[in-house]
Amino acid sequence: MNLAAILFDVDGTLADTESDGHRKAYNRAFRNLGLGFRWGPKLYRKLLRHPGGKERLSHYLHDYQPELGDHADAVGENPRAWIEHVHGLKSRFFHDIVHRGQLPLRPGVARLMREAHAAGIKVGIVTNASRASLKPLLHYCLGDELTELLAVVICGEDAPRKKPAPDIYKAALKQLHLRPVECIAIEDSAIGLQAANSAGIATLITYNGDTEGQDFSSALLVLNSLGEPNAAAKVLRGSLRGASCLTLPGLQALFAA
Repeated sequence: MNLAAILFDVDGTLADTESDGHRKAYNRAFRNLGLGFRWGPKLYRKLLRHPGGKERLSHYLHDYQPELGDHADAVGENPRAWIEHVHGLKSRFFHDIVHRGQLPLRPGVARLMREAHAAGIKVGIVTNASRASLKPLLHYCLGDELTELLAVVICGEDAPRKKPAPDIYKAALKQLHLRPVECIAIEDSAIGLQAANSAGIATLITYNGDTEGQDFSSALLVLNSLGEPNAAAKVLRGSLRGASCLTLPGLQALFAA
């Protein structure tokens, strides 16, 4: 079976967007609204166990019961509308962070996308992120050249359930008219790994500071990045067979093994 498509997660996989992007944007939103609490790195890593930004806000309100001050009545009357408002404000601040070039692509992402497209292998995006969050990333991080290479873009709004459910991956397979055994997913988290595997898609992991130490035992390969010829990837599980980075031939060999 030949590899027909590579499906990339976004947050933490294409770029280190979580702590340096989304977390800072949430805190700017909280400050803008006059709220006294902030999400630190340790707390945010715990919140990342809950897929989706709105879901994290809802979990935080319910389980942590923060002091809401003047917002208490609004939350009590319509928590969903309040969460939508905060999330929308966060998305605008996140757009500003991306626009200022503070979230570059992780090593090897652009290279592998170009190699795949040149070889006739489809490249796609499969993410829990909202379209509002994804749009600036596509524009400012991938740019027009790489965005035009994408054969499919599936966001959190495009399926009934977000990762770790397999729905988003199944939606991508349907649009691509491909079977799971023809694809490989690139993820950074145990939630993403579970989603792809549940859809029947083999997965490799490029972990980061927010996901290092999670259970990646079902992944084909676990490394700290895709790497570059002059910036070797660190392999945690599996092998690059003597290479310093994951190339398309190396990925195809891994897929076929």
